[in-house]
Amino acid sequence: MKKAAAVYIHGKGGSADEAARFFSLFTDRDLIGFDYKSQTPWDAKAEFPPFFESLRKRYGAVTLIANSIGAYFAMHALNARHIERAFFISPIVDMEALILKMMTGANVTENELRDKGEIPTAFGETLSWEYLRYARADPISWSVPTEVLYGEKDAMTPYASISAFAKRIGAGLTIMKNGEHWFHTEEQMSFLYSWIKQRLL
Repeated sequence: MKKAAAVYIHGKGGSADEAARFFSLFTDRDLIGFDYKSQTPWDAKAEFPPFFESLRKRYGAVTLIANSIGAYFAMHALNARHIERAFFISPIVDMEALILKMMTGANVTENELRDKGEIPTAFGETLSWEYLRYARADPISWSVPTEVLYGEKDAMTPYASISAFAKRIGAGLTIMKNGEHWFHTEEQMSFLYSWIKQRLL
């Protein structure tokens, strides 16, 4: 067992197996994919801390690599007690704005959502009044040294939101020209690997 660990937290529809893509970057530490079950940030608050606290008993340092909604969950569930530094790939940083955008796309009003509680949409997401209320009542509070990678054409998070977030928490922000929310093409993954590698030096 090595003295340090790196933990990968996948985004929606992803899996812990994706951690294998980062093995060549973290040869100096054990790389672990976190196979979490949480579907909401309040679930993550219960599930994430015990896992990371168990790691801290085994490792002197823990680095986090988190993708999209996985980064959002991590920011609500973890803090500097659990990890030393974080790499966020296309993090969701303004859930309220994202939910409101989906409501507009589904032609759903706040009154309708409040009255029904949940409303399925044609694009596969279920809108939740409880989730919207949570996003408004529990804004992100994050103090871990963090680097953020953002795709110029990210359709989930506007540049103004990611820029304001990075400035507020003092994070480094790297923008990939023509990059998307989901880093998956050969060019995008090459950029992602180089981004992490340069910051590990």
